Amino acid sequence: MAKYRIIHTEFWNDPKVVEEMTPEDKFFFIYILTNQQVTQTGIYPVTKKLVAFETGYSIESVNALFDRFINHHKIMRYNNETRELAIKNWGKYNFIRGGTPVINCVTKELTEVKDKSLIEYVGRNVINPTIKELYEPYYVTDAVTEPLRGEKEKEKEKEKEKEKQQELAVVFQFYESNLGVLNPYISDSLAQWIDDTSSELVIEAIQKALKQQKKWNYAEGILKQWVNQNIKTVSDISAADKSFQKDTKDANEGVDDLLERARRGEFG
Repeated sequence: MAKYRIIHTEFWNDPKVVEEMTPEDKFFFIYILTNQQVTQTGIYPVTKKLVAFETGYSIESVNALFDRFINHHKIMRYNNETRELAIKNWGKYNFIRGGTPVINCVTKELTEVKDKSLIEYVGRNVINPTIKELYEPYYVTDAVTEPLRGEKEKEKEKEKEKEKQQELAVVFQFYESNLGVLNPYISDSLAQWIDDTSSELVIEAIQKALKQQKKWNYAEGILKQWVNQNIKTVSDISAADKSFQKDTKDANEGVDDLLERARRGEFG
């Protein structure tokens, strides 16, 4: 199967990339996302010598870059014994859409990972619920190794997490269908607003922005206003709109009344 790795053009506008990464960091980041060793899972075997050879850096420079990305940027891990590299947010941005070929490929590649802790490292950030379920058996433990909790409680938590991932997928797809390709900054922003409000309110805000032919920052402004007004549901929005219309109508009628009284000379 041919291997394709997509990098959105918004990569160059991501605040972390723009503000925190040096030119050397940016090149290295693109390399770890697109080199020939990269698998569909975001976890792949690669030696530092090969990285040095393919990038043209010295071993010392490669070691420094690995340390920077692991301990400073905190966006990758590397097992020096198994020679496996894992990209933290790989599953957050590469599994918006799945399908049987992707599922089959991920299933096979996960069995080949030697350091199973890297599966959890990547799997925790997978958004697509169908793909996430492929990672979970490698790190979701049973009641024997977890703190003692009732089975029902664990099932509720699992269902809640699944619903959250489904909500994220729906909002991400709606955004991409109407506003354009997601970048990491927007994805994090959308996820945070879903946590703070709900997926329904986020989609409603985007719809209002679209009606005004505006972008995400306009929708985000609407969400901030709703939070300040303690609006938590779509019904609350309708009620607030009606209240605003009534207050506006009353105010206009009050002004009209004053103007009429002034015309009749009631003020002197």
